[in-house]
Amino acid sequence: QVQLVESGGDLVQAGGSLRLSCVASGTIFSTNSMGWYRQAPGKQRELVAAITSGGSTNYADSVEGRFTISRDNAKNTMYLQMNNIEPEDTAVYYCKAQILVRFGATTLDYWGQGTQVTVSS
Repeated sequence: QVQLVESGGDLVQAGGSLRLSCVASGTIFSTNSMGWYRQAPGKQRELVAAITSGGSTNYADSVEGRFTISRDNAKNTMYLQMNNIEPEDTAVYYCKAQILVRFGATTLDYWGQGTQVTVSS
């Protein structure tokens, strides 16, 4: 089985910084694209940032220039460095990974349980 576990969420003041982590564990042959999503109360889940296995990245317009996504393939870990955080960034942040559990299998999407980020103004 594959598990994704996020950590690093916290209560932070506007203008502050946080670093989220997502660790993938279990039976993993390879990990393709990974991404951070967030869901604020009453809103749909949205993509925050994504990164390919080769390191190419893309960001939502709302976080471009403030957030940085990265990954350590050797550790099956993904990070989200959040700087100059705004109250509008308050949400539960989820990580998602496209994982191949064995050669010849189908790549599947796996989700973490989420970590809460709350920004006070």
